[in-house]
Amino acid sequence: MRGNNSRGGRVNSDVQRVISHVIEFEIKDPRVSSLVSVTRCDVTNDLKECKAYISVLGSDEDAENTMEGLRRASGFIRKRLAESLNLRYTPQIEFKLDKSIEYGVMMSKKIDDVLGANKSTEDTASEDAASEADDSEE
Repeated sequence: MRGNNSRGGRVNSDVQRVISHVIEFEIKDPRVSSLVSVTRCDVTNDLKECKAYISVLGSDEDAENTMEGLRRASGFIRKRLAESLNLRYTPQIEFKLDKSIEYGVMMSKKIDDVLGANKSTEDTASEDAASEADDSEE
């Protein structure tokens, strides 16, 4: 996969930028959600294949519909990619669903829940210690 050198990273980011723009402004398919982002693109060294990782905000059904719409529009997206970038080959695009953002939000929520539970336990312990100190003073 490209990305180890500056040219490979530049190709990946250019492909990602163009695909994002096409999805956001040019695709009219109602199955494609408006809350879509291209998180990463990996173009092979021979420039013939590209894996585009897509994140969809919403339900699993929205994600499935969006992925189906993108698969159906892959020829159109590839055509726009060829018009926008001057590459030796225009890569075949394979869309992959990326759930890393969703996973990160879920883990952040779990951490907040644990920290909140610890804080409430500490607050209860400090209140118990304060009431015991008041009882010993009397």
